[in-house]
Amino acid sequence: MFANARRRVFGLDLVLLHAPSVWDFRDEVILEGPLADVIPSTIQFEMYPIGLTSIAAYLEANNYNTRIVNIAYRMLRSPRFDPARHLAKIDAPVFGIDLHWLPHVHGALGLAELVKRVHPEAKVLFGGLSASYFHEQLIAYPFIDFVLRGDSTEEPARQLLAALRDGTPLEQVANLTWKRPGGEAVVNELSFVPGDLDWIDVPAYDFMTHAVFKYRSVADFLPYLEWLRYPSTMILNSRGCPYDCAICGGSRTGYRVVANRCAPALRSPEKLVADAQLISSFSRAPIFMVHDPRVGGVGRARRFFELYGAAEIPNELVIELFYPAPRELLELVRDSTRGWSLQITIESADPAIRRVNGKFPVANAVVEETLARALDAGADKLDLFFMVGLSGQTPESARGTIDYCRHLLERFGADPRLQFYVAPLGPFLDPGSRAFERPELGYHRRLTTLEEHRQALLGPTWRELLSYETDWMTRDQIVETTYEVGGALNDLKFDAGLIDAATHDTVARHFQIARETLPRIDAIMALPVAQRRTALARLADQVAAANRASLVADDELKWRASTGFHVTRLLARHVAGALPRELARSTQRLHGRYDTAVTPTGWRLPTG
Repeated sequence: MFANARRRVFGLDLVLLHAPSVWDFRDEVILEGPLADVIPSTIQFEMYPIGLTSIAAYLEANNYNTRIVNIAYRMLRSPRFDPARHLAKIDAPVFGIDLHWLPHVHGALGLAELVKRVHPEAKVLFGGLSASYFHEQLIAYPFIDFVLRGDSTEEPARQLLAALRDGTPLEQVANLTWKRPGGEAVVNELSFVPGDLDWIDVPAYDFMTHAVFKYRSVADFLPYLEWLRYPSTMILNSRGCPYDCAICGGSRTGYRVVANRCAPALRSPEKLVADAQLISSFSRAPIFMVHDPRVGGVGRARRFFELYGAAEIPNELVIELFYPAPRELLELVRDSTRGWSLQITIESADPAIRRVNGKFPVANAVVEETLARALDAGADKLDLFFMVGLSGQTPESARGTIDYCRHLLERFGADPRLQFYVAPLGPFLDPGSRAFERPELGYHRRLTTLEEHRQALLGPTWRELLSYETDWMTRDQIVETTYEVGGALNDLKFDAGLIDAATHDTVARHFQIARETLPRIDAIMALPVAQRRTALARLADQVAAANRASLVADDELKWRASTGFHVTRLLARHVAGALPRELARSTQRLHGRYDTAVTPTGWRLPTG
């Protein structure tokens, strides 16, 4: 009887899986280049969307056992890891796979096929922004049963699990695309669009720490390969954005097209500070605040920083800005934190190009005023990001990044806190963004269907991965210009003393290998098909070197050194029962109660 009770308590209702970018990447030789140089994860984008944690926490709070398994991390960590064998040990009626970022399409579909092979009776569920955009193409694959659309699928996921358990009609599940037994696709209304972000925990750190103990696995939950060596955490300001940057799938246009969202769903300052306090209870890792703090208005940002300061949170806070900031705001950030850093994606040194894209559409002098104010206000690190492949950008204007960064070094006296980076726009244009939807912006899409994007990820170089060209640059020019600007910035930073010789030489060596390897791969691709794989295998070591730190060294983007996690505090919280009690309170708060606040599409939100 005890064994049966144990199965009822711990039997899984849903397993959420995260796939690598390319499903069989360990068997492929692909010159992936600098596409992931400026993000924490590798080119396999093993950092799963934080929405997986909020879905899992919400379902657990409603008495559905939910587990997250980061298949991408497990495959990267060990060449011997066998996904099929691992999945065979996990039994659940539904397996969910995120397709939030389009570069996961090859891995996500490969993982879905594997799940159906290992668990033929289980249902395969997809979700995420890219899944929402391509939902009708996804549901046509024979190994996919459901797609949940929109940016807030916590409640629709509960509805789906309840319908499958109780045998109620699937037509009643919000945001669901599904197919009848005969294969006919059905698209339910995308009607669940919550108007705020306080009704769930996102990211759900309490769930994550609890789940590590519950499911007795750390490796399944880790977000990216370097996380144990250099952990970082985040707080989510909003779902949706009031700004409309042309290349961003998370822009105002992107969320309207993909998620039927008319306005951002904001997380209150009180909740954001509570999230940061929770992080500081078990970690001293930097806390990254996603979105400009002023997304909900200057008054809301001021309220957040006042509460943050009163809470005396010891972690470094990292913020980003989408437009210029006055001295008063940056000084408020300084006064409210123990330490802070800033990231600005300026994208181009040309104000005219910035105006087309929509981010920092001001004169360079105004941009520099914000940089000066941030440095004066004591920012520990100020990262400035540029891009290659923008609307209106020629190779010559992209090379202008070099002269502009030289100017910044002169103006700010080569202040070591001010660092600059460049990356290509790629590999794909974000579905739903203005760049993807509006040809008049000058982007020419090479790839249209989901399957075309899937096949493109097999390379063999990142030039073939690029889903677009522009009126001003071919793919060859985007590749060559990226390497040219990246190499020049690497030299510039070394000459100014911003990086040491070892860092400079590492990047320069990998950069040179990449430029030498590209024509070799081109020559191989001209061989008969039967000879290509063997010839590519001989280049595996060079390609691996070229893929590593080709424009930015591994540690250049790191913020203040972190002391990581306080394991004893984590154990104390678990043993004392704090996590189960908090989950029980969440269940009481969220299960079946609704207030009178109505979203733009008519849904009522769970109350607090």
